[in-house]
Amino acid sequence: MTDKITIREAQRADLAALIAMFAADDIGGHGDTTAPEALPSYERAFEIIAASPDQTLYVAELADEVVGTFQTAITTTLAGRGTSFMIIEAVQTRGDMRGRGIGAQMIEFCIAEARARDLPRVQLISNGKRKDAHRFYQRLGLEPTHLGFKMALK
Repeated sequence: MTDKITIREAQRADLAALIAMFAADDIGGHGDTTAPEALPSYERAFEIIAASPDQTLYVAELADEVVGTFQTAITTTLAGRGTSFMIIEAVQTRGDMRGRGIGAQMIEFCIAEARARDLPRVQLISNGKRKDAHRFYQRLGLEPTHLGFKMALK
């Protein structure tokens, strides 16, 4: 089943729905919470993203409800003769809406945006525990070409 969604830039009014979606993620391990004392951190992050010319936070809507989200960032490196490319981050479909084609439409939107900007590639990282997501990304044409590393500092 594929539901036709609308993708638009996130607005401050979307924060509650976005926070709830991330807080419900039991695999991510990002410490997201709907606790009221955490709201200023989310608001601060939203303002930073909204002010950046190179980052965009999106929502996917179905029947006027936020059912998914993702963020893109355009980055440029010296490697590859100053290549710019799109990073896709924080891809999340609301738990009760998975399996309806929403995630695919969000990724396809990113690919179309990157092509429209004449970028040579999109890339994303995914939690190593998300085996279903990895298969999903591969079905959409993304390839697992690199291995990511991170170090928690706090």
